[in-house]
Amino acid sequence: MMNTTRHIHRTEVTSTNTYVKELLHGGIELPGITVVSADFQSGGRGQGGNSWESAKGENLTFSIVCHPLGIDASRQFVLSQVIALAVCETVCEYVDGVTVKWPNDIYWNDRKLCGILIECILSGSEIRDCIIGVGLNVNQMVFVGDAPNPVSLAQIIGFSLDRNVLLDRIVAAFVSWFARLQDGHASEVAEAYRQHLYRRRGVYRYQDAGGAEFEAEIVDVEPSGHLLLRVSGGGIREYEFKEVKFVI
Repeated sequence: MMNTTRHIHRTEVTSTNTYVKELLHGGIELPGITVVSADFQSGGRGQGGNSWESAKGENLTFSIVCHPLGIDASRQFVLSQVIALAVCETVCEYVDGVTVKWPNDIYWNDRKLCGILIECILSGSEIRDCIIGVGLNVNQMVFVGDAPNPVSLAQIIGFSLDRNVLLDRIVAAFVSWFARLQDGHASEVAEAYRQHLYRRRGVYRYQDAGGAEFEAEIVDVEPSGHLLLRVSGGGIREYEFKEVKFVI
């Protein structure tokens, strides 16, 4: 499968996801795969309405818009897996200890390197447009927000990186994984995602939405995105996003 890729860059936007939606709602066509990047987001967003801290010109804040064929809305989590793999595998070229923390945060050891926000526009029951927002901490050395555990690549390796080179590598990896998905290899995508999972092996502490803590190990992540945990001394429990969190 061939994809054409175009890149739009802006100095400042509210958020790159919002900018993409404004283009689409305004009738602007974004065929193939389009990357929209910005040096600064005045209203960067994370999952669940959380804000995203990113110093101007120091990190990567961008969105990828694609138009998957034959992907039902109930299976949209596979697109989350594709971008998580693209970012994780690219960052692994620079540092060790990088994993995907369910559902799609990118972690270095127990610290957050990258957040991902996916928004889909449907046509009937299938996805027409998928907007994938990515915030990757690259060169920022000081974080002043209330995020509990941020870290940047520069903090880890001790020197700054070329953000454009890093972005090009992430996009190339995304295009490759997206092509595999569209060629019918969703199971390959899912298996690679499982292999990169944070705390993939072993028993760890978790906390449910009610605040109760328990010990469990990851069994699998379903195509719906639900996390399956085997609870110590009990059975298997299924959780949606925000119903459970890692105790770090």
